[in-house]
Amino acid sequence: MKVGIIGSGGREHSICDALSKSKKISKIYCFPGNAGTKDLATNIVLDLEDFDQIKNFVLKNKINLIIIGPEKPLVDGLVDFLEENGIKVFGPNKLSSQLEGSKIFTKKICQKYNIPTAKFGIFNNEHDAKIFLKTTQYPLVVKADGLASGKGVYICDNKAESLNATKEIFNGKFGVAKNILIEEFLKGEEMSYFVISDGKTIKKFESAQDHKRVLEGDKGSNTGGMGAYSPSRLINDELEEKILKKIIKPTLQALKELGTRYKGFLYTGLMIINNEPYLIEYNVRMGDPECQTILPKLNSDFLDIVLSCCNGELDKIDIQWKKDKSLCIVLCSKGYPADFEKQILIEDLRKIKLGDDEYCYHAGTTKIENEVYAMGGRVLNFVAISDDFKKSRKKVIDLIKSLNWNGGFYRKDIGYKVIDE
Repeated sequence: MKVGIIGSGGREHSICDALSKSKKISKIYCFPGNAGTKDLATNIVLDLEDFDQIKNFVLKNKINLIIIGPEKPLVDGLVDFLEENGIKVFGPNKLSSQLEGSKIFTKKICQKYNIPTAKFGIFNNEHDAKIFLKTTQYPLVVKADGLASGKGVYICDNKAESLNATKEIFNGKFGVAKNILIEEFLKGEEMSYFVISDGKTIKKFESAQDHKRVLEGDKGSNTGGMGAYSPSRLINDELEEKILKKIIKPTLQALKELGTRYKGFLYTGLMIINNEPYLIEYNVRMGDPECQTILPKLNSDFLDIVLSCCNGELDKIDIQWKKDKSLCIVLCSKGYPADFEKQILIEDLRKIKLGDDEYCYHAGTTKIENEVYAMGGRVLNFVAISDDFKKSRKKVIDLIKSLNWNGGFYRKDIGYKVIDE
């Protein structure tokens, strides 16, 4: 069969790599893909906001299945559009995708269904938000309501920081802002927990911990993700049961009562306090770089899992995992997440020798005359799996050192909470 993947990041390269192992697939297309997917698939540049253009290409080339990687096409309703045109697609519909598309939508579900989360307030103008911020306790969290590529969250230690965050959001840093969310600061440890759903059955799709801050020690600006490890050190049977019972199942029930069912990956961002889970946010797709960290651990045929979700038969699939520890480090362009240069040659990439259970997933790259160039802030994802996090990290750092690319930087402390130095 023919499969198409929408997206261009490390997540999509890892999905492409996982699918390429299936003997049932004859051809893979990536829209638009990157230099890494080009070695496994046919990269096609389309206007991803022009749904008719996507539909026409899919039908003309007899593509049997579309997998949507990033959040924006999901929130914009691409799943609904393709399904209405008889195209099989993996991912949640537009209504379900509001779980990520609007933090306020999710908070209201939490309120109605008693889902544990931070206390919050919703403000629709800067003036009212400022009045509240001048009288509240710190630290607190200020969030843009809509999509912000993982960067629309400010942890504020004082009034000045919170006022600046509010000003930036309402001034349109992350697009038009009709509302802003202000939350209490929960002191605990973060964890990412993933499930996959066909609208009737939900199954665990591993846990992870990502590192959002740009500097070592989890300091500096928020990024799209500097690295991750899997599984989370916090996960245990009791906690997992609480996450499903108190958070995920009530959320899916809320969607059902709104007249829809959730199909696809659901990424639950949590704060864990004394083995109790609190919902921070939902993402309606696999995380990035968590996806790159998790998929190499999969023993089952990834295509079978995706098709079972599309066909409402997830209950018939037994998802098998390796028991190893996985760790991913993201190699970024110098200057990221602020301004960085583009079209920088990565000279020695073809000389990298990947060993067993070592992976290099491309993100912001392109090929020009058979040479690979960095085009984005996050450029390459190096992953290793082994029986020990420390071994995995050493393997990854050795790979990055062997590349010896002067145009990039990376965090050397990914996984520091699970690695005894």
